[in-house]
Amino acid sequence: MSLSLKILTPISLYSTFFLLLPLIYTFSIQDLLQSQGLPAGLFPDNVISYKLDPDGRLEVHLDSPCMAKFDGRVYFDRVVSANLSYGGLVGLEGLSEEELFLWLPVKGIIVNDPSSGLILFDIGVAHKQLSISLFEDPPVCKPLEVLTEKVGRKKKRFQVQK
Repeated sequence: MSLSLKILTPISLYSTFFLLLPLIYTFSIQDLLQSQGLPAGLFPDNVISYKLDPDGRLEVHLDSPCMAKFDGRVYFDRVVSANLSYGGLVGLEGLSEEELFLWLPVKGIIVNDPSSGLILFDIGVAHKQLSISLFEDPPVCKPLEVLTEKVGRKKKRFQVQK
């Protein structure tokens, strides 16, 4: 009986360690993106948490909806979700980009060849290639209340179309 206890004890300790490892160290959203061949700054600085399902469905939670700027203005909902695979976020929901005074939903973000230095934004009606260098750091995201306050003084309003 003492032989079986000696064998089970290291196995039990090993199992317990790997069960507790996710509680000890969790990856930031930037670490996760980089591990999947994507730039770290695709999501703004106000991410409070994210959830990655075993099937690759990523759900990113922000503290509030907000606006940020890459090469143009982008709008992030409080929750942004997509299917995450190596080099891409496909089936995006909760992200819109301003194009020629219209707000268009971003359907996907893809890095086909990291050495090209380009990232592809699928905005449904078109594909837009941007420099990956725009996405090195998470953008500062301003809450909509701040933007509405500033724009409201000028008697102008904008509305994000989904």
